[in-house]
Amino acid sequence: MIAHINKHKNHITLVSGILIASGFIIGFMGNINFKDSALIIATLVASVPIFIKAIQALRMKAFSIDLLVSIAVIGALYIGEYTESSIVTFLFLFGDYLEMRTLEKTRSSLRELVDMAPQEASILRIDGKIETIPVEDVEEGDRVVIHPGGKIPVDGKIVSGKASINEAAITGESVPVSKSMNDKVFSGTIIDTGYLEIIAERVGDDTTFAKIIELVEEAQESKSKAEKFLDKFANIYTPAVVVLSILVYVITSDLHLAITFLVIACPGALVIGAPVSNVAGIGNGAKNGVLIKGGEIMDKFSKVDTLVFDKTGTLTKGKPEVTDIHTFNNTNAKKLLELVAKAETISEHHLGQTIVKEAQSRGLDFSAMEIKDGEAIKGNGIKAVVNNQHIIAGNRKLMKAENVTIPTSVETYAVKREKAGNSAVFIALEGQLAGIVSIADQIRDDAEIALAQMRENGIKKIVMLTGDNKHTAEAVAKVLGLDEFHAELLPENKVEYVKQLKESGHIVAMAGDGINDAPAIATADIGLAMGEGGTDISMETADVVLMADKLMQFSHAYSLAKATTRNMKQNIFIAVGVVAILLTGVLMGSVHLASGMFIHEASVLVVILNAMRLIHFNRKKMQAAKEMSTVPVHV
Repeated sequence: MIAHINKHKNHITLVSGILIASGFIIGFMGNINFKDSALIIATLVASVPIFIKAIQALRMKAFSIDLLVSIAVIGALYIGEYTESSIVTFLFLFGDYLEMRTLEKTRSSLRELVDMAPQEASILRIDGKIETIPVEDVEEGDRVVIHPGGKIPVDGKIVSGKASINEAAITGESVPVSKSMNDKVFSGTIIDTGYLEIIAERVGDDTTFAKIIELVEEAQESKSKAEKFLDKFANIYTPAVVVLSILVYVITSDLHLAITFLVIACPGALVIGAPVSNVAGIGNGAKNGVLIKGGEIMDKFSKVDTLVFDKTGTLTKGKPEVTDIHTFNNTNAKKLLELVAKAETISEHHLGQTIVKEAQSRGLDFSAMEIKDGEAIKGNGIKAVVNNQHIIAGNRKLMKAENVTIPTSVETYAVKREKAGNSAVFIALEGQLAGIVSIADQIRDDAEIALAQMRENGIKKIVMLTGDNKHTAEAVAKVLGLDEFHAELLPENKVEYVKQLKESGHIVAMAGDGINDAPAIATADIGLAMGEGGTDISMETADVVLMADKLMQFSHAYSLAKATTRNMKQNIFIAVGVVAILLTGVLMGSVHLASGMFIHEASVLVVILNAMRLIHFNRKKMQAAKEMSTVPVHV
């Protein structure tokens, strides 16, 4: 019965409105009895869903707004104020209807994400036939076929074909991205042109797309400090209003005034103002490829005054290339590259993987080489025995630890390469320095403008922490105008530095690739990860994830956090201000029940509409910044 009434609440509101309108029209024609009857029926009809919610709240030992309105309506009927009782109940239901409609709009970004979810997948079977099955039935290892205009149903790796893919559902970027053999693709993205066959690696709830939806849903349900405070405040404020209205009646002996006081003091706009700002802000972030994990994160993020960045993959593109291979002691460059590439296959470090890719791009086949006693030394390099040759590849610290002497001439060459923006990887064979591989990266196209925007928005200090050499770090810091940089750091050194910043009173956001920098990201007040399309570690560790790996998204997230917090404060000010003005008017006799209720409901809509401005926040600025950040910057 209760569910049926709630289901038809909008119809009840409509019937109540028609009865009120009919009553006034016929009453204007002189039939006062019909008018009173229509208004009483309208009051009783509209009161049903309100009374039900009030009773449910009482069972939970809570004083709700519905309870206040219920008391006021009973009082109005008792003293024969049928016009006010009917209008108050109608406005309350109508306000609830408008509130739900506008709240739905603030959740539109999440609904759009859900609507993008693919429903079917085309599977290429062993016999060569293509079978269309529900997406939830796809299994890891299935070979999935996607044609032009089709949605990619799972996360996977391309094994055949190439395509231009719209990844807006994941990254917030509408510009199509070209993908080919061995590239990763993600569920929910759409093929603009081309044809792909992929091997499913993540299916169902494990896909990046599913995780994004889950994170946004959880974030929109989580509460900021302001919301938690308002919840506690409402639990005290609401019963206090009942007590005050009784006090008003005791002092004035005016039941009408006491009822009016009771209704006008309802904290409707105050209760709804903060949550709707939170929902709208998080929705805006999701639409622009930024996952902000809840209202409390949003609140804390808005207070950040210091940014700490990793270099590779964060301030730079994280796609380094080998720029030079320099050998010593008559070492053969091709043979050296084969040996070090085989050794680096045990490492996940970006510099090591760059050397492996360089060897592969040169057509070198080192798969048959034998490797043993391989060891990756965190933050320094690797040691291994390849084809019975002892090889060491890494930085100066590793060379020193392994008693490998670096001649002055070699050091001079290495420093020259580093000052030119390269990372120098020293390579030793059988304990003797054999060569240096120079690797260079590019600063992200949008880094300079993004950092400038964040300074404008209140960031006081920007620091770079990197495991790279000091010369390359200095080159990046100089181009980007950073306040500080610290080079040749291990992951634990980065954690220690972040702790020192926090202890000195800074509110710190740490941005990294979400893998090597996970400890420092977790230590900072706000941890931010460059998503790499949504790696597991970045989504789990960071408070904020940038799905498109763009620093402009970081700038947007920071300004959005400030705007959302500011919006919450505006809504609280509006709500408190309107109630204060109305209560003053009630006590002075200039505000009556129906008009006061109308203004009260209007204030609820005002705070919702104010919050809805966040849905389109920064759209033009983001677009302008994208157009300005198209020139690549080299280090």
